[in-house]
Amino acid sequence: MPLRPVDIAGRAIGPGHPCWIIAEAGVNHNGSLDMARRLIDVAADARADAVKFQTFKTERVVTSSAPKADYQLRSTDAAESQYDMLRKLELSPEAHHELVGYCQRRGVLFMSSAFDEESADFLEALGVPAFKMPSGEITNLPLLDHVARKGRPIILSTGMSTLDEVETAVDTIYRTGNRDLVLLHCVSAYPTDPKDVNLRAMSTMEAAFGIPVGYSDHTPGIEVALAAVALGAPVI
Repeated sequence: MPLRPVDIAGRAIGPGHPCWIIAEAGVNHNGSLDMARRLIDVAADARADAVKFQTFKTERVVTSSAPKADYQLRSTDAAESQYDMLRKLELSPEAHHELVGYCQRRGVLFMSSAFDEESADFLEALGVPAFKMPSGEITNLPLLDHVARKGRPIILSTGMSTLDEVETAVDTIYRTGNRDLVLLHCVSAYPTDPKDVNLRAMSTMEAAFGIPVGYSDHTPGIEVALAAVALGAPVI
């Protein structure tokens, strides 16, 4: 049975349609609005379809005593707490509005990952056409339920999860009546060694759930992403 494409901002996402490219800005703006605009410029100049940031309230996603991850320690001040690091990386509501407008002027779609319910509500009010849910929230079923009830398409990353956990997340979203879902195969290593990618996981999840499955890439270079597209990934 052919997969049903998912419509995001007038674009069909699924087999037989051009691959949708999301440029990951994340928190690489380092808290600088000017840097965020420069990241949008790079995405627009590369003709990406969307550029994605992260939206969160630090006190809702991490405790004051949470240690940094190893990859964070390699590139940031080891004496600084993860809480303090993340606080510096929050984008204000005013910055969000500025970046949405800048994306519109540059002809690229604004997206952002929601890490908590308050942030999801803000993104809904901001008018995002779809929600991106990060791998770390795939077992946060109350958050998935909250976002799914907004009735907008969801792109869900699946890093570090088992097939059973993905199934539970899919069922949680479907129970709200929202069936506009795209999964992304993802390996949560920074960077990911190409030998660890296992792109065939895309076809495994597609067969298991009958929905489009793309690829969230953490490898250096573009070779693995190109291979994913060759294997049919509808989203990178």
